[in-house]
Amino acid sequence: MSSGVWAEKYRPKTLDEMVDREEIVSRFKSFVKDKNLPHLLLVGPAGVGKTTSILCLARDLYGPSYQSYTLELNASDERGIDVIRDKVKNFARTAAIVSEVSFKILILDEADSLTTAAQHALRRTMEVYTRTCRFCLIGNYSENIIDPIQSRCSVFRFSPLAEQDVKNYVTTIAKKEGVKLIPEGLDAVFEASQGDMRKATNLLQAAAATQGEVDDIAVYSVLGKVSPQRVREMINLGMKGEFLEAREILRSLLIDEGLAAEDILRMAYSELMRMQMPEKWKVRISDTVGEVDFRLTQGARPEIQLSTLIAKLALASEDIERR
Repeated sequence: MSSGVWAEKYRPKTLDEMVDREEIVSRFKSFVKDKNLPHLLLVGPAGVGKTTSILCLARDLYGPSYQSYTLELNASDERGIDVIRDKVKNFARTAAIVSEVSFKILILDEADSLTTAAQHALRRTMEVYTRTCRFCLIGNYSENIIDPIQSRCSVFRFSPLAEQDVKNYVTTIAKKEGVKLIPEGLDAVFEASQGDMRKATNLLQAAAATQGEVDDIAVYSVLGKVSPQRVREMINLGMKGEFLEAREILRSLLIDEGLAAEDILRMAYSELMRMQMPEKWKVRISDTVGEVDFRLTQGARPEIQLSTLIAKLALASEDIERR
C-alpha cells in the first residue's frame, strides 16, 4: 500500500466511530437529529479529526449519497477571491434536491489560508445563501479568520488526541493489518505524532513497510530523527562525568548518522526534564539548552554547542555527588 492508504482506510465513517471527542460528537449528533446546522468553524492542530468529523456528520445527515450534497475545497490551493465568486457561490446558490434536509454543506479546508479579500467576499456569500447552504470552515489558527466570519459561526476547538486513544487506535490498526507492534514502537509512534492521528497511522504504515516488526528504532529511522535510546545513553554518560565517551556518541549522531543538531537538542531536553535531579540543576540546564538553541539558530557549530551541554551535565553530576 502507498503512503497514506491506512490513514484513509481506517478513517472513521460515522460519528459513533469517532474517538476522544465526546462533547463535539454529542453536539453534532443533535444537529443530525434536528436536521439543522449552523455555520461551523473547526480549529485545531493537524490530524486531530476536524475534516473527519464534518464528513461523518454529513454521512449521518444525508446517508450514503452524502457526496451529492457536499463540496470540499482546500483553500490553501485556491486562496483568492475568484474561488469564492465562482466555485463557492455556484454551489451555495442551488438548493438540495430530493433530500429531507433543505441545505447542502460546503467544507472549506484550511480556510485560514484565504486572503482577507476572499474572506470578506465569503462573509457576504454566507449571509445571502444561508437558506440553501451551510458553510464549514476548517483551519489551524482561528486568529487568521476575520471576526465577521467568526461571529457567524459556531466555533469548535479541537485539541490533540489523548495518548491512550491514539495508542488504542494504532494498536487496532496493527492487529487488523497483521503488523507486529512492540510497546517501544507504540510509544515512539505516539511521541512522534503528539496526538496527530493521521501522522501516527502513516508512521505505522511506513515503519511496517521497512521493518519486519515496528519498534522505536524503525519509527525513528523512518522519521530520520534521533532515537531516544542513543540520546539517553549520551546523557547518562555525561551525568556520570564521562565527558569524552558522551562526546563520541554525539559525534556519531552528528557525523555518522547525519542527524540535525536541533533534533538532538530537542530530544535531549525532553529526556533531561524527565530525569530525577535537583530542581536548581534543571533550571541551570534549561538555561544552557536555551542558550545552545539560540546559538544554533545563529549559525554556531553544532558539535561545539552540544558539547557545551554535555560539559554542563558533567558539572551537574559533580555538584550533585558532593551534596
